[in-house]
Amino acid sequence: MASDRGRATEEVGATVETEQLQITSATPDSALLDLPWRLPLADWPTDVLAALPRGISRHVVRFVRLDGRVLAIKEISESVAFREYGLLRQLRKLEIPGVVPLGVVTGRRDDDGEPLEAALVTEHLAFSLPYRAVFSQALRPATATRLIDALAVLLVRLHLVGFYWGDVSLSNTLFRRDAHQFAAYLVDAETGDLHRTLSQGQREYDLDLARTNIIGELMDLAAGELLDDEVDEVGIGDALIARYSELWEALTGVESFASDERWRVAARIERLNDLGFDVGELSITTDIDGTTVRIQPQVVDAGHHSRRLFRLTGLDVQDNQARRLLNDLDSYQAATERQEEDPQLVAHDWLQNVFHPTVRAVPRDLRRKLEPAQLFHEILDHRWFISEQAGHDVPMPETTRSYVEHVLRHRPDEKAILGLAPGEEDPDDVAEPGDPEDDHFHLST
Repeated sequence: MASDRGRATEEVGATVETEQLQITSATPDSALLDLPWRLPLADWPTDVLAALPRGISRHVVRFVRLDGRVLAIKEISESVAFREYGLLRQLRKLEIPGVVPLGVVTGRRDDDGEPLEAALVTEHLAFSLPYRAVFSQALRPATATRLIDALAVLLVRLHLVGFYWGDVSLSNTLFRRDAHQFAAYLVDAETGDLHRTLSQGQREYDLDLARTNIIGELMDLAAGELLDDEVDEVGIGDALIARYSELWEALTGVESFASDERWRVAARIERLNDLGFDVGELSITTDIDGTTVRIQPQVVDAGHHSRRLFRLTGLDVQDNQARRLLNDLDSYQAATERQEEDPQLVAHDWLQNVFHPTVRAVPRDLRRKLEPAQLFHEILDHRWFISEQAGHDVPMPETTRSYVEHVLRHRPDEKAILGLAPGEEDPDDVAEPGDPEDDHFHLST
């Protein structure tokens, strides 16, 4: 692992220099030179900033718009910036959900020639929000549980690849919608460390720190009257431990059974697939007389459903979204009586005849509220709802028009991003047209 600047620089790629300023990046972007690096980040003018909700950070963080992208810039010491940049790059290679590192800016000086701190540049994660923006909407305890479930999955994935976080918290995480659930992304890796494997003690320390930090963060929200009264802060912290332990055992635990129950091998694999993980290989052993079989997963990778959907359609989406789209694809295959045909040919027709026409039927100005896969998922939910009311299947074009007019058009952007299903919305809590808060969250899409 790149543990200091010298080792990290070996992996970061080219360096762009102008006078004293240096931008080190795997894919240098000269447009970065146009930003006001001579000013402390806290003093950057509003005309270069993007109005996005920010989480709590021990460092100054700003969002900027540059060449059609939104970037997150964090002021930090040079050695830490290079170290975190290297870690984020390695985690990205390991397919861990996290922000995309773009580069490190060093050699900054103000107008008086005084040195300024280095800056770590990452790409802003679209359709995501920090936890304070989620909980400040006074969302229900069930939503808090879904967020904790997402964080538990992220922590398990990190531990499986040998990443010790060292500062697990809601503040260091971003959340995006994933069908009826959330997906969690690592934002801050400066306290982390990458090992070949983690000891039980390292994992338990991360877990204990996560519980303590989460309870403290939620109590802080409660003190500011930003948390629903029904949310149990300590209970949520305990829920993280329980969810993590359950998932870790499912992925790594050893299972023993009689030799005539070999069907349980396939059942174990199917269970892991249902959790969204692929099994690279299994360790299967028997005792001396062959009456007992023991199995343990050796290699597990997250994203089982998203990988299958990508192979069939080229759509790159979250895993729960992929599961929902695959279910609709299977229904399409059955409805068209094409079970014996090449799955990729059927998937191509489903894309052309169902998925793309449905998404394109949504007015362009409303599409930006949700990612296409999430939009399609919600339209499927709406179809089930209105079909049940009507007593018959409602065609997709009619469903889409109904969803746009009765749900999406009246839905604040922040709630679309946060993940409230149509039935969860409070009609009295819908922002009025022109509401500044509504405009603010439009920018985050």
